[in-house]
Amino acid sequence: MKLRYFLLTFFILSISIVFAQQKKSYKIITIAFYNLENLYDFEDDPLTFDDDRTPDGKDHWTEEIYNAKLKNMAEVISKIGSEITGTSPVIIGVCEIENRKVLEDLVNQEPLLQKDYGIIQFDSPDRRGIDVALLYQKKLFTPTHYKAHELLIYNDNDITKRIFTRDQLLVSGMLDGEKIHLIVNHWPSRSGGEARSRPKRIKAAKLNKRIIDSLFSEDPYAKIITMGDLNDDPTSTSVKEYLKTKKKREEIKLKELYNPMEDMYKKGLGTLAWRDGWNLFDQMIISTELLKKDYTTYRFYKAGIYNKSYLVNTSGRYKGYPYRSFVNGAYIGGYSDHFPVYIYLVKEK
Repeated sequence: MKLRYFLLTFFILSISIVFAQQKKSYKIITIAFYNLENLYDFEDDPLTFDDDRTPDGKDHWTEEIYNAKLKNMAEVISKIGSEITGTSPVIIGVCEIENRKVLEDLVNQEPLLQKDYGIIQFDSPDRRGIDVALLYQKKLFTPTHYKAHELLIYNDNDITKRIFTRDQLLVSGMLDGEKIHLIVNHWPSRSGGEARSRPKRIKAAKLNKRIIDSLFSEDPYAKIITMGDLNDDPTSTSVKEYLKTKKKREEIKLKELYNPMEDMYKKGLGTLAWRDGWNLFDQMIISTELLKKDYTTYRFYKAGIYNKSYLVNTSGRYKGYPYRSFVNGAYIGGYSDHFPVYIYLVKEK
């Protein structure tokens, strides 16, 4: 408790220095995103390809393993940003979840139960049955509108050859009395190779940009956060050329997007590892209005990757990689193959 108080005091003092030595106190909240690495229940769904995640499947996905996975996911979520805020994220986007039931089981785990999280989730057409969703603390965020936007992709531009993938979830609502829009993404994977699969993610970026532009058309000063596992890095074509993100916040103009993850990526940081290299697929991208220096309403303070040591594999072939829950079809007791990402928002009390 003393450590938490010290950290919070240090943070407030640091903020005061940044803001022209003004002695003010600030509210601070965390908004996060986490790829939960195939959080399936242990029952067979005849409509999706979830056979591996059943007791008789390749992964021998039993109720005991499922409960262990839930406990681990809840532990991580409860800690994201907590060293500064003293609590779990007010809002968290998630992906690679099978259905609403796994989310209900997740938010009822002991570390999260008292936070009273609400759930917004739609079943997507993805063949594996995995969806995106939004969790939110009901006492601080009130949804007013939400919609799943279909991502339509076809092989060879043939409408009879649809590639079924995840929807993009738009949730609008009131955050502590302020209107905000959140989009949760899980763009198509790099299966088949980065170059060959690139057009699919460009399609996803175009859809995301249309959603954002429609929000800007209603309100040029809209507070927007688009987050997710984009399966592309901050410098990839889909993000830079089609979503049109920018690296330097001082260059952001009205109705534009700032990507705080780009600078992290260029410093060699990542959220997942592959063949001894790091990618930063998990991103939090924000609109102009959140960058203003008027802290009478919530504004962006900083972004981060939650990569604490307990989330890192300490031995073997995957030493230094995220400590995932499964390797070669065997449960190893870890968390996810992705690190979570987050941003802090602050405003004057």
